[in-house]
Amino acid sequence: MSSNAYTLVTIFGGSGFLGRHVVRALARRDYRIRVAVRRPDLAGHLQPLGRVGQIHAVQANVRYPDSVAAAVRDSNIVINLVGILSQRGRQRFKSVHVAGTEAIVRAAAAQGARLIHMSAMPANEKSWSGYARTKGRADKAVLAGVPSAVIFRPSIVFGPEDNFFNRFAALARMLPALPLIGGGKTKFQPVFVGDVAEAIAAAVEGKTKPGAVYELGGPEIFTFKQLLQYILATIERRRLLVRIPFWIARIQALFLQFLPNAPLTPDQVTLLKRDNVVSDQAKREHRTLEGLGIRPTSIGAIVPTYLWRFRKTGQFRPRHLVVPKSQP
Repeated sequence: MSSNAYTLVTIFGGSGFLGRHVVRALARRDYRIRVAVRRPDLAGHLQPLGRVGQIHAVQANVRYPDSVAAAVRDSNIVINLVGILSQRGRQRFKSVHVAGTEAIVRAAAAQGARLIHMSAMPANEKSWSGYARTKGRADKAVLAGVPSAVIFRPSIVFGPEDNFFNRFAALARMLPALPLIGGGKTKFQPVFVGDVAEAIAAAVEGKTKPGAVYELGGPEIFTFKQLLQYILATIERRRLLVRIPFWIARIQALFLQFLPNAPLTPDQVTLLKRDNVVSDQAKREHRTLEGLGIRPTSIGAIVPTYLWRFRKTGQFRPRHLVVPKSQP
């Protein structure tokens, strides 16, 4: 039996889009995995990712510190993947990103466990965006409470269940035009969810620098416009791309945010004003995927394998796709 089998890793948010890939990566490495989620009865899809008894789901809600402390008990390593992209009901940026992270930090520190925290590339305490601002405050709380913690900040994360390529492909199927907010000039560096999971696994294995913040991006940089063009080429649909100034997009978002699965919120409009790419400093200091020995996966290798369902003819009549030229 591998020595990893004696190491207990507790993952908050382990049943989500990124979480299931992290669980799979750690299960392959023989770690014991405790998945802390609000609804353990809905985490059954994780069981086939490991051996019998290797993966165990427990109830925990980051808004209730006692449940967090109970979930962390006896853990060697704690991973926080909890985050929300928009606010609804009691799920607020401050309560989830800040208070929730602080509860996890206290529990990990009390247990003497190593801490790995998933942030976001826009994280900035001084940002006008509530999402970015609370992510920045959470990062500060993590390093203050557990100075040896490792923080990851990814760009847009893509994969079969992602919230970017799937969302705009679905909109393109229904609408005659797609919005180029701010002219579509914002730059992104999409990173494959499997690569992010491998980076987290590397941190679990002790291959990262203690107290470091890693920025994770894919091999290419694209503008928002280029990504929409790529989506349309992949799903074989022609749609107008309409330039919308930020101020108009914000007004529209004031109404759209109240729709189920809100397609756009004012906070997301604010986020689009800033590029979402790996910094030069992170590259110099090797705080990237490449610095961890991970070769980033391109969107061309993965995205067409799940966006075919948005084509008129589905998986039939596939054609060669040309990936847009990336930005320097």
